[in-house]
Amino acid sequence: MSAVAGAERRLLLLTALRWLPVGVTLGLTVLLPLERGLTIAEIGSILAIQGFVALALELPTGALADTLGRRPVLAASGVLAVASGVLFLVADSYALFAVSLLLQGAFRVLDSGSLEAWFVDAVHEQDPRAEVARPLARAGTVLGVAIATGALLGGLLVSWHPLRAMSALVLPLLVSIGLYALYTALVLVLVHEVRPADAAPVRPLAVLAAAARTTPRTILTGLHRAVRSRVLAGLVLVEVFWSVAMIAFETLTPLQLEVILGGEAAAAAVFGPASAAAWGLFALGSLLAARLSGVIGVAGTAIVSRILNGAFVVLMGLASGVAGLLIGYGLTYLAHGSAGPMHSALLHREADRSTRATILSLNSMVSGGAYSVGLLVLTAFAGASSAAVATVVAGSFSILGAACYLPALRQERRWKQALTAS
Repeated sequence: MSAVAGAERRLLLLTALRWLPVGVTLGLTVLLPLERGLTIAEIGSILAIQGFVALALELPTGALADTLGRRPVLAASGVLAVASGVLFLVADSYALFAVSLLLQGAFRVLDSGSLEAWFVDAVHEQDPRAEVARPLARAGTVLGVAIATGALLGGLLVSWHPLRAMSALVLPLLVSIGLYALYTALVLVLVHEVRPADAAPVRPLAVLAAAARTTPRTILTGLHRAVRSRVLAGLVLVEVFWSVAMIAFETLTPLQLEVILGGEAAAAAVFGPASAAAWGLFALGSLLAARLSGVIGVAGTAIVSRILNGAFVVLMGLASGVAGLLIGYGLTYLAHGSAGPMHSALLHREADRSTRATILSLNSMVSGGAYSVGLLVLTAFAGASSAAVATVVAGSFSILGAACYLPALRQERRWKQALTAS
């Protein structure tokens, strides 16, 4: 087995273990605090804490991964995931839930982009010109399958409820904590970073001090590259439009179901299995994108996926019944899964080893900021009009983001022409 194939297998295994517990606990971040006496407003505010932490720390932690290394940052994120899960499990007050979500926000920003960055670096150590779009698409497929599998597993664990002395919501949380612990252990075993043969022995405190000194410079370097590169600026700007679409199919869909079915319980009963099916289609979309990119290119596939994703969101808003809404919902995730790995591959083309995680974090920071602002605007608009109308507006707006890929498309065509000429 080649080193490149070995790195890909490690990427796929770690991606599966990273996202399986996310599927297992889908919905429990809201349901457990509600069960333990928090109001909906309080739950919303603790979820906002996680978002604000992620927004504040996204770039610094990306820079930390570029300066300190991917492996220690990934291991630290796993430890925080376990700590956050344990605290969330035992929390019985607003303060404890808030601290748990704060730790979860820190875990997510440390994790953001680091595994991908390690994989791309490992591949480029062997072949600096290797194309990573297809393996990243396969990782997207694994991600979707893992969340879908986890969602089904979580539902089965709640229905099984063998721990009768405790809430039915406890067992899925225990399983997710165990999965995060396993993921952390495997990161330490499977993620290896190449160090020069003549490099001095690693002294953790000295490395942390050096990382603290160089992190601000790394952040400025990543921001400078985004400002100077029309291609990178366009890719990051795509996230503004994409995030608005995600609000529609992640947040407004349950509201549409509640209106159509006439109750929250009925909407929840339908939305759970629909989410598992949608993530399965997400995985299929990633797989199809890998094939399509070989025909029309990575940038072309990204453009098609972005247009289709927005169009299917519009279809969801126009649907008048459950069947139409869920068909649109599934197709939206199909295009969502197709767009993700292509967008990542285009970002990696604009990065190098010294700024790769920083650029990925810059992309995530813009996505998170746009999502937070868009959430406030769209939910207010949905309240003033309807969830369906807000969904149509969100989908229509998100289609415009396809134009932001045009600089990347032109660059890709120039590269192909240069290769043909040579």
